[in-house]
Order: sequence, then C-alpha cells, then structure tokens
Amino acid sequence: MTRAVITGSGAVCAAGNSPAAILEAVLSGQTWLRAIEQWDTSAWPTHVAGEIPDFNPRAMVEDRKLHKLIRRTDLVGLYAAGRAIDASGIVAHRDGLPPGQAAAYSDRSGVIVGSGGGNFANQYDYFPLMTDAGGDLRKFGDELANVVNPMWLLRTLPNNVLGHIGIRYGLKGTNACITNHSVGGLLAVIESLEALRAAEADRVVAVGHETPIEPQMVLYYHQVGLLASEALRPFDAARDGSQFGEGAGALVIETEASAQGRGARVLGEVLGGGYATEGEGLVTIREDGDGPERAIRQALADAKLAPADVGMIVAHANGTRISDASEAAAIKRVFAGSIPPVTGFKWSFGHLIAAAGIVETVVALAALDANVVPGIATLRELDPACAGLPVSVQAQRPRSAVALVLCRGFAGTNAAVIVRGP
Repeated sequence: MTRAVITGSGAVCAAGNSPAAILEAVLSGQTWLRAIEQWDTSAWPTHVAGEIPDFNPRAMVEDRKLHKLIRRTDLVGLYAAGRAIDASGIVAHRDGLPPGQAAAYSDRSGVIVGSGGGNFANQYDYFPLMTDAGGDLRKFGDELANVVNPMWLLRTLPNNVLGHIGIRYGLKGTNACITNHSVGGLLAVIESLEALRAAEADRVVAVGHETPIEPQMVLYYHQVGLLASEALRPFDAARDGSQFGEGAGALVIETEASAQGRGARVLGEVLGGGYATEGEGLVTIREDGDGPERAIRQALADAKLAPADVGMIVAHANGTRISDASEAAAIKRVFAGSIPPVTGFKWSFGHLIAAAGIVETVVALAALDANVVPGIATLRELDPACAGLPVSVQAQRPRSAVALVLCRGFAGTNAAVIVRGP
C-alpha cells in the first residue's frame, strides 16, 4: 500500500501562528479564550471566544488586491496553506525542474480543502438595501446592482481557498472542497490519503479553515444550548458547553516516493482514516458513542493497527455534556482496559468548526515530536460518566509515536484519523 508521508504543516488560531507556537501555548496551561472584540458583547449571554489576537490581514496574505475578493476565513486558510507549502519545499523543488518535468509535477499536485458552508456575515451586504426597500421587492430588485458589491459572489464562494492556492502556487492536480460542518478539515486529510493511494496525485495540500465568530453564530449556538457559560471544560463534571475559536490548519501529504525523490524532511505519516454517521438528527447524539466507535474502528482497520498500537488520543472534547460522555464511552469500548493517554485542545483555543480536526492533527504531530501529551488545564473533577478515561491536568507521555485524532459534527458525523510522528 502507498505510504502517505507528511512533509509540511502550518496552522494559526488564537493560541499562535505556527504548530510549535500553538503546542507551546497549550503546554503552558493557559486558555486563549477571551472576550470577543469584533462587536460589543457586554449584554450577551455569552461573550467569550478564541479570536486570533491583533488580527492583521496583511500578515495573513500580502496581496492587498486579493483582500477585496476574499473573507476573513479565506485569509487564515491561505496563510496556513502557505506555511505548509513553504515548509514542505514542494514548490521550490518544482521551480528547479526543467519546464516539461515542472509541468508534469504541477499536474500531479492536488489541493483538498475543508471549509465552512458559509457564515451569516456573507449576507450583511444586503441589509441596508433591505431596510431602505421597506419590504418593496421591486425597489429592492431595482437597486440591487447599485448597492451590493458586484464581487459579492466571488467573495463568498466556499472554495476560495481551494482556488487561490491552485492559482498562487500553480497546483493543477486533483482538487475538492468539502463543506461538512466540523469534520470538513479532517475529511480533507482522509481524502488526501485516498487520492495518493488511488494514484490520483503524488502530493496533496490538505487544508481546513473557518472563522465562525460572528453575532448570529454565537446567538444561535447559545440558543440550542451548545455554548459554555464560562470556561470550556472537557470531560469535567461541571462542563456546560463549548466555545468558538477561529483558525486554519494545513498539511502537505506526499507519497513516500515523491518525498524521497527530493530528499524531503518527513514530519510524520498518515496511517489511516475512518468516517461514520449516526443518522439520528441534526444535533442529536447517541449516548452510547456508536458513531465515534465505528469511526475509530474503521481508522484502525484502515491503518492495519490494533488499539494497543495507539500512543495517544486527541479527543474531540468539545465540552458539551452528551458529546464528551458518548465519546468517552466509545473510547473505553474500543480500547477496553488499555486506553492510551487522552487529551483535547479546544479548552485552549476554542472549537474551530471546519478547521478543528486538521489543526488538532497538526498539533498532535508537534506533540509526538516533543514526546508529550498535553494536559487539559481546565479539568477540575472528572465526570463519573467519563470515569476510567486517562485524562489529566498535567502533561503525560505517549506510549508510542502514533496518535488518533477524533472529530465530530452536526448530523451525527464522526471522523477519525491516525498519524505517526517522525
């Protein structure tokens, strides 16, 4: 079977703008969830999120002309992808090849992106005209072209990051944009692995990005009971919800032959993936953990590993009561009496929705390289429903260089990816 090695990684979120910086921030035990600054939340029922501090569009993407055509989420996605591509050296290598070989190299270089399905802010351009029209649809239609930016459609496309990566770096191979709520970024990793195995590409840039921190998202998630009143406390007896974060992650994944052919430094390997849906409802989660259990077992089978081979688990750990408890149940069933150290990262920088799984995979690889399993600093008392789960406030040691990363989304979706460290 084709080996899929990782030669580049990049990430940005509230905790830092590189994999190393994010890992260091998580290990510090600090939470980077702060009062939201994008609008006044003083009277809101919840007002905390993981915003990227001192957000600077030019620091994300230098091309100011491009800023007019893309959104905040696209900026962070392009930033993470660019850092991963630069770190991998694939473009620099291609640019040193003869023209014919360089063209073939580009044709065998793909991009697969997991993105949010579209934020509410995409519609804000229409609000002033809706107010002025006062319900008169004829007036609204007559003035639409004069008021709404003609570039509105191009700015709101969910595949902007996919397209602009290909344009900027000349990557012309297999490509896809996945919009599947929280599991989108992790599915981009799984699909990249499958593209290499199917010989559709020799290398793929996998990306996940989302910036969900906006008034309607916060309000609606609060109204359905998903946001924490204060801290995000995974597996804790007092947990009461999650909190948003924003960010992006990216991995350059290549066939072993592609990486060896240019003497690339290998950061790790994608061993396998699994995906399962519970099919219960949009926000309904089975208490028995059926979905994550099946995703984990599929990933283990795909990687040809036994549960005992896994050295650490990065749980979804979003802090909602039923999700954490059912995830714990799934882990305990699969790993029986030999569960490796379990951790989660959302307590530190928030739930990144479509970017969550891939950013946490990037951080997991950095943790394996450092031979550490970061603790969950906000854990105070383990919920009896999660008893037996080896989670800790303090850092632990992985029992092997293999990490299992779990991610869950709306409609009972569950994804699992297994990676090996360097």
